[in-house]
Amino acid sequence: MTTPEAFIASAVRTPFGKYFGGLSKVRPDDLLGFTISALMERNANIDPSRIDDVIIGDSNGAGEDNRNVARMGALLAGLPNSVPGVTLNRLCGSGAESFIQGARAVKSGDANLIISGGVESMSRAPWIVERTNKLEPVDPKFHQSTVGWRMTNPRMLANWTVSLGRCSELVAERLGISRTEQDAWSLRSHELADAAWNKGLHDDWVVPFNSVTKDESIRPDSTLESLANLQSAFSPNGAGTAGNSSPLNDGCVTALITNSALINEYEIQPIGKILASQVTATDPDQFTLAPVKAIHLLLAKLGLNTSDIAIWEINEAFASMVLTVLHEIPEIDVNRVNVNGGAIAIGHPVGASASRVIIDCARELKRRGGGIGIAAACIGVGLGVAVAIEVSA
Repeated sequence: MTTPEAFIASAVRTPFGKYFGGLSKVRPDDLLGFTISALMERNANIDPSRIDDVIIGDSNGAGEDNRNVARMGALLAGLPNSVPGVTLNRLCGSGAESFIQGARAVKSGDANLIISGGVESMSRAPWIVERTNKLEPVDPKFHQSTVGWRMTNPRMLANWTVSLGRCSELVAERLGISRTEQDAWSLRSHELADAAWNKGLHDDWVVPFNSVTKDESIRPDSTLESLANLQSAFSPNGAGTAGNSSPLNDGCVTALITNSALINEYEIQPIGKILASQVTATDPDQFTLAPVKAIHLLLAKLGLNTSDIAIWEINEAFASMVLTVLHEIPEIDVNRVNVNGGAIAIGHPVGASASRVIIDCARELKRRGGGIGIAAACIGVGLGVAVAIEVSA
């Protein structure tokens, strides 16, 4: 009996809008509804009633994305009311987790056709108030819900709940990764991302929306000098800055995941095949090291070496984080990493980002004639994820 396989049949995304930029007036459920609609328009021959589930990553859930945004987006997209939906949260890995769960359902035979992806509106993340009284808050303290720790449990160790930027900075300091190296990686990201857009590499999968036609956070005018002049963001004299960290963004990614039977039935040329995945955990303040473990375990699971990997997409939460992975796995060929830029330039709408790196990995593999790629991401609270994609020649 042949082992079932899971294919990425099709994918679309919005441009990633900058914080309070062109997508900031769009609700996250509307972002998702639009992107699902665009996905189905591109696959108009597929009967939407055959969709078994809509699995969407979303890291906030405190505002307009409450009440299961996956189900809300499906309804707003006009999918049949019979199509269910589930929203999941693995923070920065949420979008990858949606692909993992979708592929797992298809491989197990529980489903034939899944919409996976991720959505985030960091601009519209609400201020929230702790509930201390049954009827109304008393002396309310407002907490931002855009990113990072809030309403932290006092039982957590203090070093665990330091800001993500400072944690990444501390690991890089220990490894001897300099500010200059981090700024250089940031510049590389902007230059490659700008070049990719100029070459039209995203034209057939990024769908303009709300007058936004390309990723808004790319800075083609960045220089090493301008980056070097930025102040430290996470500690008085630390290497981490707004320039070598990912920005805050709004955006959405959706994809169809299915089996070989439907690939053949609908005569689809798939983007790629999901081979395997690995999630890992470490101490919360060491989260930038978690992808290292995930990559090693995934390679071992597949019986592969780093030299077997044609393309690497490592989500650039911080330049220090990507450089940490490359420091710890020096066998990775840097010329195969984030070849069209990364999240520092493209943007990091948290729930959607890991979906984006998976699709970008597969699409670059296809441009290069096939092969195996790995998409990886660090995740807050000490987690990491890696997904292996195969594209046929």
